[in-house]
Amino acid sequence: MAYITQNPTAVPVPVRIGLIGSGWMGAFHADSVARRVPGAVLAAIADPNIESARSLALELGTTKVTASADDIFADPEVDAVIIASPARFHSALITQAAAAGKHVFCEKPGGQGLAELDAALTAVDAAGVHFQIGFNRRYAEDFQAAKKDLAAGIAGTPQLLRSLTRDPGNGSIPHAARVPAWTIFLETLIHDFDTLNWFNEGAEPVEVYAVADALVEPSLRDQGFLDTAVVTIRYSNGALAVAEANFSALYGYDIRGEVFGSKGMVQAGRATETAARRYTAEGLSADTPRLNVELFRQAYTDELADFAGAVRARRGGGVPSPSSGFTLTPGAADARRALAMALACIESVKSGAPVAVAGKAAV
Repeated sequence: MAYITQNPTAVPVPVRIGLIGSGWMGAFHADSVARRVPGAVLAAIADPNIESARSLALELGTTKVTASADDIFADPEVDAVIIASPARFHSALITQAAAAGKHVFCEKPGGQGLAELDAALTAVDAAGVHFQIGFNRRYAEDFQAAKKDLAAGIAGTPQLLRSLTRDPGNGSIPHAARVPAWTIFLETLIHDFDTLNWFNEGAEPVEVYAVADALVEPSLRDQGFLDTAVVTIRYSNGALAVAEANFSALYGYDIRGEVFGSKGMVQAGRATETAARRYTAEGLSADTPRLNVELFRQAYTDELADFAGAVRARRGGGVPSPSSGFTLTPGAADARRALAMALACIESVKSGAPVAVAGKAAV
């Protein structure tokens, strides 16, 4: 029997993605692109720690490795980039990527200040490239199910919202002294802010009041370290929200969201790894996830699949059509809104008073 020759035009050209930053999250994203994201390939890896980049490239079969992101920006065989460097470099890298015509997926936050992020997003807009921010909770199955219900009006008009992040721990925080200032707002609760904004879509956060302390590592309080925080948020539609975070939940990784409205309530998230329960003489027990890449493994993959799909759609001169029935992909406005809330929280902690959230950037 002879081979059947397939039409080569039926096979879409894969999206060639360059990774910038091969640390914990960057390595996981690289693994997702190389092994789990259809229609995408890991084309190159850049990291000043060249040995880290080489090790990851060897593991994933990527041949292009460099210490400089400039090489990826200059590479015509790279269509898009994943920015997973330390947060202080995000805005500058977004700007460079856009100027080079590369589509951008950036881990949160998009920047550490609104001025630098606005400049980066202006560059994105001018270049006409696709931009996506790494708010992965939108891609978790239970959070999407909750959003679908909210979009259908199941809960009615939102009145009270809640989101929480409790990172797994053992009662202490390794290397806490090296954690950058305000991480609890800029890199942890920023996820909760986006979740609340997404659940209360159409309303704007107008004011926050934040209280934070070092309750897990109180010896570091005088150095400005914060590991526990509670934030209240007032929205333009009158809804009130609470976001809370702690860096050491002994029972595991705990992420939840909730909307109470005029017609009912919708919840998302669970603290257990599966629905299985054990009933023994010792009581009731269940396994719990201990890593973000355990709890959100599929969500991390799906957000990159969404990114690759958007890049492919733009090849035809268009933009992808939403098929979910609700807003999904977090973009420039979402990145800016959540960062504005995080920065307002920092000012609130400093002043001990409520702080207005900066509005949309002037165009």
